[in-house]
Amino acid sequence: MGAAGLRVIAAAPRLCVIDEEHLGQMTFGDRRLEREVLEIFRRQAAIMLGRIGGSEPAAASMAVHTLKGSARGIGAWRVARAAERLELAHVDAERSAALSELTAATAEVRAAIDARLEDYSTHAADGR
Repeated sequence: MGAAGLRVIAAAPRLCVIDEEHLGQMTFGDRRLEREVLEIFRRQAAIMLGRIGGSEPAAASMAVHTLKGSARGIGAWRVARAAERLELAHVDAERSAALSELTAATAEVRAAIDARLEDYSTHAADGR
């Protein structure tokens, strides 16, 4: 699956799960570096979500901030926005809604990364 496989239809307007242009700029168009960065983000996102849900407020806040920065680095804008909302949430209802949004957005990006990593593996096996 190529770049088109990473596109999803969200509530209008159409949004990409991962901003292809931004990711390409951040990895200098180097597909090996892109793969490495995406693998790191995928692992880090799972770790940070675990810390957000199971840590003291200060540690959870640091994990949210880390995830926001990492998401911005790969162009996962929905994850970055959800993390920022969680950072800015002041009441439990806001925090709960923002955490749900962050969890869903992160799952969406991780699924897109999984598909891309599988695509890389398929192309490598084909000699491409």
